[in-house]
Amino acid sequence: MRTSENDPVSRPTRATRVPVVVAAVADLLCVVAFAAGGRSEHDEHVGALGVLTTAWPFVVGAALAWLVVATVPALAGGQRLRGVSRVYPAGVVVLVGAWGGGMLLRAVTGQGTSGAFPLVALAFLAVTLLGWRAVAALVSRRARPRPSAPAP
Repeated sequence: MRTSENDPVSRPTRATRVPVVVAAVADLLCVVAFAAGGRSEHDEHVGALGVLTTAWPFVVGAALAWLVVATVPALAGGQRLRGVSRVYPAGVVVLVGAWGGGMLLRAVTGQGTSGAFPLVALAFLAVTLLGWRAVAALVSRRARPRPSAPAP
Protein backbone atom coordinates (compact mmCIF):
# COMPACT_ATOMS: atom_id res chain seq x y z
CA MET A 1 0.00 0.00 0.00
CA ARG A 2 1.37 3.35 -1.04
CA THR A 3 1.00 6.42 1.18
CA SER A 4 1.13 10.07 0.30
CA GLU A 5 2.08 13.24 2.13
CA ASN A 6 -1.58 14.23 2.16
CA ASP A 7 -2.46 11.12 4.14
CA PRO A 8 -2.68 12.28 7.80
CA VAL A 9 -1.41 8.93 9.05
CA SER A 10 1.79 8.95 7.00
CA ARG A 11 2.47 12.68 6.84
CA PRO A 12 5.73 13.54 8.65
CA THR A 13 5.38 15.68 11.75
CA ARG A 14 6.81 19.16 11.65
CA ALA A 15 9.01 20.84 14.23
CA THR A 16 7.72 23.75 16.23
CA ARG A 17 7.68 26.80 13.99
CA VAL A 18 8.36 29.96 15.95
CA PRO A 19 9.40 32.95 13.83
CA VAL A 20 13.11 33.76 14.13
CA VAL A 21 12.45 37.28 15.43
CA VAL A 22 10.11 35.95 18.12
CA ALA A 23 12.70 33.36 19.19
CA ALA A 24 15.47 35.97 19.35
CA VAL A 25 13.31 38.36 21.38
CA ALA A 26 12.30 35.52 23.72
CA ASP A 27 15.97 34.69 24.32
CA LEU A 28 16.80 38.36 24.90
CA LEU A 29 13.93 38.68 27.38
CA CYS A 30 15.18 35.60 29.25
CA VAL A 31 18.64 37.13 29.65
CA VAL A 32 17.26 40.54 30.65
CA ALA A 33 14.91 38.91 33.17
CA PHE A 34 17.90 37.06 34.64
CA ALA A 35 19.89 40.29 34.98
CA ALA A 36 16.98 42.29 36.39
CA GLY A 37 16.03 39.54 38.84
CA GLY A 38 19.59 39.16 40.05
CA ARG A 39 20.03 42.87 40.58
CA SER A 40 16.71 43.08 42.39
CA GLU A 41 17.56 40.09 44.60
CA HIS A 42 20.82 41.78 45.65
CA ASP A 43 19.20 45.19 46.22
CA GLU A 44 21.13 46.75 43.36
CA HIS A 45 19.80 49.48 41.06
CA VAL A 46 17.35 47.82 38.63
CA GLY A 47 17.19 50.71 36.16
CA ALA A 48 17.97 50.20 32.49
CA LEU A 49 21.68 51.02 32.85
CA GLY A 50 22.10 48.69 35.82
CA VAL A 51 20.34 45.82 34.06
CA LEU A 52 22.35 46.45 30.89
CA THR A 53 25.59 46.38 32.91
CA THR A 54 24.72 42.93 34.23
CA ALA A 55 23.09 41.57 31.07
CA TRP A 56 25.53 42.59 28.34
CA PRO A 57 28.01 39.69 28.74
CA PHE A 58 25.19 37.16 28.53
CA VAL A 59 23.54 38.98 25.62
CA VAL A 60 26.85 38.94 23.72
CA GLY A 61 27.29 35.23 24.50
CA ALA A 62 23.76 34.46 23.31
CA ALA A 63 24.26 36.55 20.15
CA LEU A 64 27.44 34.64 19.32
CA ALA A 65 25.58 31.38 19.85
CA TRP A 66 22.83 32.59 17.50
CA LEU A 67 25.53 33.24 14.88
CA VAL A 68 26.70 29.65 15.30
CA VAL A 69 23.14 28.34 14.97
CA ALA A 70 22.62 30.55 11.91
CA THR A 71 25.78 29.37 10.15
CA VAL A 72 25.71 25.66 11.00
CA PRO A 73 22.60 24.28 9.29
CA ALA A 74 22.58 21.06 11.34
CA LEU A 75 21.99 23.14 14.50
CA ALA A 76 18.93 24.81 13.04
CA GLY A 77 17.00 21.87 11.72
CA GLY A 78 18.93 21.41 8.49
CA GLN A 79 17.95 24.75 6.98
CA ARG A 80 18.83 28.33 7.70
CA LEU A 81 17.36 29.10 11.15
CA ARG A 82 14.40 26.76 10.67
CA GLY A 83 14.68 25.08 14.05
CA VAL A 84 15.76 27.92 16.35
CA SER A 85 12.85 27.13 18.64
CA ARG A 86 13.93 23.53 19.20
CA VAL A 87 15.20 22.69 22.66
CA TYR A 88 17.94 20.58 21.11
CA PRO A 89 20.27 21.41 19.50
CA ALA A 90 19.55 25.13 18.97
CA GLY A 91 18.32 25.88 22.51
CA VAL A 92 21.25 24.07 24.09
CA VAL A 93 23.71 25.96 21.87
CA VAL A 94 22.12 29.29 22.87
CA LEU A 95 22.21 28.27 26.54
CA VAL A 96 25.88 27.29 26.39
CA GLY A 97 26.71 30.47 24.51
CA ALA A 98 24.78 32.77 26.84
CA TRP A 99 26.07 31.17 30.02
CA GLY A 100 29.60 30.30 28.92
CA GLY A 101 30.15 33.52 27.01
CA GLY A 102 28.60 35.55 29.81
CA MET A 103 30.79 33.97 32.46
CA LEU A 104 33.91 34.37 30.33
CA LEU A 105 33.18 38.03 29.58
CA ARG A 106 32.35 38.73 33.23
CA ALA A 107 35.66 37.17 34.30
CA VAL A 108 37.66 39.09 31.69
CA THR A 109 36.03 42.42 32.58
CA GLY A 110 36.31 41.94 36.35
CA GLN A 111 32.57 41.68 37.01
CA GLY A 112 32.99 38.51 39.02
CA THR A 113 31.97 34.89 38.75
CA SER A 114 32.49 33.70 42.31
CA GLY A 115 30.38 31.76 44.75
CA ALA A 116 27.13 30.23 43.62
CA PHE A 117 26.63 32.82 40.86
CA PRO A 118 27.69 30.53 37.97
CA LEU A 119 25.33 27.76 39.11
CA VAL A 120 22.43 30.14 39.72
CA ALA A 121 23.02 31.74 36.33
CA LEU A 122 23.15 28.35 34.62
CA ALA A 123 19.97 27.18 36.35
CA PHE A 124 17.99 30.33 35.57
CA LEU A 125 19.15 30.52 31.97
CA ALA A 126 18.51 26.80 31.42
CA VAL A 127 14.99 27.00 32.81
CA THR A 128 14.10 30.06 30.76
CA LEU A 129 16.01 29.56 27.49
CA LEU A 130 15.09 25.89 27.24
CA GLY A 131 11.76 26.30 29.01
CA TRP A 132 10.07 28.60 26.51
CA ARG A 133 11.18 26.24 23.73
CA ALA A 134 9.73 23.23 25.56
CA VAL A 135 6.44 25.06 26.12
CA ALA A 136 6.31 26.08 22.44
CA ALA A 137 6.91 22.46 21.40
CA LEU A 138 4.20 21.20 23.76
CA VAL A 139 1.68 23.78 22.56
CA SER A 140 2.53 23.00 18.93
CA ARG A 141 2.18 19.27 19.52
CA ARG A 142 -1.20 19.66 21.24
CA ALA A 143 -2.45 22.02 18.52
CA ARG A 144 -1.72 19.53 15.72
CA PRO A 145 -4.74 17.56 14.58
CA ARG A 146 -4.45 13.94 15.58
CA PRO A 147 -4.51 11.52 12.67
CA SER A 148 -7.38 9.08 12.67
CA ALA A 149 -6.71 5.41 12.52
CA PRO A 150 -7.17 3.87 9.09
CA ALA A 151 -10.39 2.00 8.57
CA PRO A 152 -10.02 -1.81 8.71
